[in-house]
Amino acid sequence: MSDVAAVQDDNPAGETRSVPLDCCGGLNNVDYSKMDLTLIEGLLKHTNFHDSSFYVAVVTIIFNPFFWNVVARWEHRTRTLSRLFGSPYLACYCLGFVIVLLNVYRSHSMTVAMKSQAKWEVMDRTDVFYAGVALMVLGTVLVVGSFLALGFTGTFLGDYFGILMDEKVTGFPFNITENPMYWGSTANYLGLALIGASPVGLVLTAIVAVVYAAAIQFEGPFTELIYQERSERRKHE
Repeated sequence: MSDVAAVQDDNPAGETRSVPLDCCGGLNNVDYSKMDLTLIEGLLKHTNFHDSSFYVAVVTIIFNPFFWNVVARWEHRTRTLSRLFGSPYLACYCLGFVIVLLNVYRSHSMTVAMKSQAKWEVMDRTDVFYAGVALMVLGTVLVVGSFLALGFTGTFLGDYFGILMDEKVTGFPFNITENPMYWGSTANYLGLALIGASPVGLVLTAIVAVVYAAAIQFEGPFTELIYQERSERRKHE
């Protein structure tokens, strides 16, 4: 339904008539000069974008999914790692171990960046702290639940090594979100930023979310293609 606004008519009687507001006419009706940008300005003001630890954290955030996507696609195309290690399972375990180490270093880098910069008094409150705790609990449940549902090879790109699952996992936590590992990890970082009242933590978490969203756009269709190829092979067997 359209919103209705009462506007003053140009007749002397001062009658009013109702005209529909253009609710879907884009953002042209929004007066941006009246938007309250105080929080965003405060966030940017309290974030030191020239800090070396911030740069390190950003690099690790971007590098990690780039690395595992490039290596996994290379393996799917050439099977080099499987031949090198003598088994696709062993190769997948080794890549998974490297990914875990990279993610540990990413978390460390983000923590260092948060500790190296000042807290923001707006965030340094009890309710924000407990909101952060709740997000970390939620994120941990999603990450652990995803790992238990997929197993090690399912979590660490076993599909690219030819280790395919019998059917798509649709139970918890995949009945909540299609990518619980990624969004659970993002929730953990957001929770950590809130607990530490860290403005730079919020910025880094936003970068994590953007990078993960981009990774999903590459991984999702390619994984579907892998399973489609298996279905085609089975039809011709």
